[in-house]
Amino acid sequence: MHSERVLSGMRPTGKLHLGHYHGVLKNWVALQNEYPCLFFVADWHALTTHYEETRDIERFTVDMLIDWLAAGIDPEKATLFVQSKVVQHAELHLLLSMMTPLSWLERVPTYRDQQEKLAGRDLTTYGFLGYPLLMSADILVYRADKVPVGEDQIPHIEFTRELARRFNHMYGREPDFEERAKAAAKKMGGKAARCLFELRERFQREGDAAALEEGRALLLEAQSLSKADRERLAGYLEGRGKTILPEPNALLTQASRMPGLDGQKMSKSYGNTISLREDEDSVIQKVRRMPTDPARVRRNDPGDPEKCPVWQLHLVYSDEACREWAQKGCKNAGIGCLECKQPVIDAILAEQGPMRERAQAYIDKPSRVREIIEEGNAKARKLAEECMDDVRRAMGLNYG
Repeated sequence: MHSERVLSGMRPTGKLHLGHYHGVLKNWVALQNEYPCLFFVADWHALTTHYEETRDIERFTVDMLIDWLAAGIDPEKATLFVQSKVVQHAELHLLLSMMTPLSWLERVPTYRDQQEKLAGRDLTTYGFLGYPLLMSADILVYRADKVPVGEDQIPHIEFTRELARRFNHMYGREPDFEERAKAAAKKMGGKAARCLFELRERFQREGDAAALEEGRALLLEAQSLSKADRERLAGYLEGRGKTILPEPNALLTQASRMPGLDGQKMSKSYGNTISLREDEDSVIQKVRRMPTDPARVRRNDPGDPEKCPVWQLHLVYSDEACREWAQKGCKNAGIGCLECKQPVIDAILAEQGPMRERAQAYIDKPSRVREIIEEGNAKARKLAEECMDDVRRAMGLNYG
């Protein structure tokens, strides 16, 4: 019964590159026009693997936020905030840690994978073992029902769903649940409340699925209900307790097709990136120096586009006609490698132009970035506190 809400975050690693744009930010820009979105800087998550290297986090956070805004994330449409500025993430993480079996954390696939990949680092910390739990708290504290992830992160969403289920099973039944549900029904008005009770009886006594759907529709139409009352009445209608933490769904995103300058995946660790707002001359030089098919030693040697990293960029940036021209020209040595690279250079610069322009406004006025984040932090705290109110009450920690 919760309203649709998208949540996604990114660790602050400094300025972003075109792989981040094509893999994540482009999708965020589309999502902000469809749903209420929350996008956050996962600064606590940066500490799970780099806990001893903290001096650049603040600078990296600002650089990354400017890149988000440059890419077209609109603070009027999406809420942008910093994880560590919303302490409710930590509170929910702590409370969930009290009822999360250790074996659940140890079986998360990325736990072993990351330990092998980052063998040079000491990852025998609770923070590293518990980071999937913090990730779950990030999602659940906003009751987000849509989380954009790649296929490799689906296990994290499944883990979060199991966790929400366990929490709701253990704490979801409020001591005075029925009285609260009946009080909430009164807010709908006498006629609507009577109708809801009749539909509830039909569903629970006779298993009438149509009555359940009718009841749900009635709750969605009831403008006078708060989100908490709507949740409570949904549980009452279906014969369960109130859902304190709804189970999120994975919003599967396509893997980024953005290749690096050497044909491998674009990544800082490979040193093959073009940053989002890179200087024009630097972009031109980087693409011109890209390796091509080793068979094309001389200008008149024919080549094979499939063996050339530049062709991978044509697949991202060029239209059908341009690709055909590049394929044919390469195979019959009708064009040289620098000629083949030029349309890619033009397309990258055309993509970056509006980004540089948008970013400049924030570089010239850094106080605007601070304002956006402070506003976003306040909005996020308000939403997170609504959830924590319910969590504390369900766990018997709502003193005073």
